[in-house]
Amino acid sequence: MLRRLSIIALTAALAASTVTPATAQGGKPVDHDKPLGAAYGALGANFNQNLDALDYRELRESHTGWVRGFFPMPATDEGDPAAHFAIRTITETAERGFDTILSLKFPYGGAHFPEPGSAAMAAELARLDKVLPAVLGKVDVLTIGNEPFIESLPAERDERLNAFYETVARHVIDYRREHCGTGCRTTLYMGALNRLDLADRRTPAAERWMAFVRETPEIEGVDIHPHIPAPQNAQAFLDYILPRMRDDQTFLVTEFSLVWYWQRHLEDPVSDEFAGRYGFAPGTPVWQVIKAAIDEPFSRRQWDDFLASCPWFTSQAGFLRDQMRLYRGTGRLAVATYGFKQDDLMVKDFGPDKAPWLLNSVFAPYTVKSRGDGLSGRGYWLDDFRALQKR
Repeated sequence: MLRRLSIIALTAALAASTVTPATAQGGKPVDHDKPLGAAYGALGANFNQNLDALDYRELRESHTGWVRGFFPMPATDEGDPAAHFAIRTITETAERGFDTILSLKFPYGGAHFPEPGSAAMAAELARLDKVLPAVLGKVDVLTIGNEPFIESLPAERDERLNAFYETVARHVIDYRREHCGTGCRTTLYMGALNRLDLADRRTPAAERWMAFVRETPEIEGVDIHPHIPAPQNAQAFLDYILPRMRDDQTFLVTEFSLVWYWQRHLEDPVSDEFAGRYGFAPGTPVWQVIKAAIDEPFSRRQWDDFLASCPWFTSQAGFLRDQMRLYRGTGRLAVATYGFKQDDLMVKDFGPDKAPWLLNSVFAPYTVKSRGDGLSGRGYWLDDFRALQKR
């Protein structure tokens, strides 16, 4: 049972409304008598690999009660997983009264999947046996996988991928039953599926993935990552997963964005009005303005003026609100988490071909000047993110 449930959306009719977390302000655990498998419709903060950048003041400022990140399984070989910053931070965050999601990342993009029964698989399961005691009964959601159809060799995105993740999932299920009991607070999801808006991603392996989710009682549902080139593309994800799940299952959206739409506009010229006001040459491309903000962070006013001067950006100003309305409107959303904070990988070697993940962020420490006392500059999405927490 979930002891720290932040947000409740009881029906599909209420799913499109906004909600307030019960724990984000005071950090006090709240007892509830429903498992996470019900459709709560929460919106939380996603940190990916950057849980060490978490600042509780910024979580409180955003009014969120949910935090998500991932743990790379090879890090288990470097020492006690409980001491790794990702697991240490996520469990401390849970202890402070926030609800938490941890995805287990299996990066096989440069190596073959181990076969079930092999020594390599035994080694992978031994890693799990080190990680699971540190997180089971502490985090609210454990997602088995991060982005399996990306973090794998293209040639092995077939039954070999399925066999690996199914073996891992059964091991996690057995371990949870034996060591955490039937009342374990940690629920299990399989994740995450990408680019289901593209027909060539709806493969036999994706079908088998969904069949395993549906046919495994201990799995609460599936995670999706709709990073998309247009807002309407998100519907294809829902059209694919919902008919393939049990009626009692829900879904996570632990990452979502318009990053591929933003990228198409990096070489657009910035407006003459903005260029003239802030000393850029006429026709300066958008990516060079972003690079200038990375090199010397803008004031919040200048950053806001830059985004407001870009019609391709302002035309999508309702993206966060509209996407949450779509997901909540299904009556099946458990939790969605949105990119919370710019990180160093987003700004490294920034240029016209770089995916502009930094435009998604709720807080913008790399392109907006600090507000002092270590507080990050505010990004464009904070007001909508905060409003979406309210009932």
